[in-house]
Amino acid sequence: MEKPHIMLVDGMAVLFRSYFATAGVGQFFRTESGLATNGVQGFARHVLTAKSLMKPTHIAVCWDMGAHTFRTDMFDGYKANRPAPPEDMVHQFDQAREVSELLGWKNYGEKGIEADDFIGSFTKKWPDEADYTIITGDKDMLQLLNPSVKIAFMKKGFHIYDLYTETRFGEEYGILPEQFADVKAFMGDPSDGYPGVKGIGPKTALQLIQRYGSVEGVLDHLEELKPAQKKKIEEHQDMLALSKKLAVIKDDLQLDVALEEIAVPDYSAELVRLFDEREFRLLARLLEKSFI
Repeated sequence: MEKPHIMLVDGMAVLFRSYFATAGVGQFFRTESGLATNGVQGFARHVLTAKSLMKPTHIAVCWDMGAHTFRTDMFDGYKANRPAPPEDMVHQFDQAREVSELLGWKNYGEKGIEADDFIGSFTKKWPDEADYTIITGDKDMLQLLNPSVKIAFMKKGFHIYDLYTETRFGEEYGILPEQFADVKAFMGDPSDGYPGVKGIGPKTALQLIQRYGSVEGVLDHLEELKPAQKKKIEEHQDMLALSKKLAVIKDDLQLDVALEEIAVPDYSAELVRLFDEREFRLLARLLEKSFI
């Protein structure tokens, strides 16, 4: 029997991308009451298009549920430099989850936990029984690659993806996917707000992990490093350890979900009518044209 193919969607990444792609050219697709729907309708279109391209048998959408997470408790600066979402976007967070449910895609999220951690835990839920494709724009997800997991990074438009497999990652990086968090620990992540080791960039960070295998391996061989590198690492050793904790995606959440609960649904003309009533007309036409 063919393995189930589960498409895991980084909901907030898709929603933000959809919002800014259209807001940048003034396309907000407002309702009669003036509410913008560009992010929501773009999110749904993106997932529907990915569904058409990737041919999953099952779909789960994972969400960030607020700015405060267990990583914020570890480090106050975590994602602290990210700007507040535009006013026209705030109401679309709840709308997007509602539309996801209407389309038959189950939502997963919890305050204090990031979407990444739900996605990581899903990939461990049925590790030998299913194949996975992750839809995201977040390079941190590379650490989740394995023979059953692929990552489709969103590129231009709705149809273009940069697909990573474990094999491609190994050819490009020369390390195992799970070692990517060690690379991030050294180089830091400006978008997530943690510095890693100041003065060590992506190239040097990768070289260190290629040679020594892990943060701990580098620390065990400090005497072999160039004096300048050794000094930087020693000066920022506490932040190095913390950065690794921040970079590692959790994969041990207890997910109370049965496989049949996330099966790809069928759509009906009733759903088209419902989206028309809610003034999600672009989405209604897309469903009417392509899925009915």
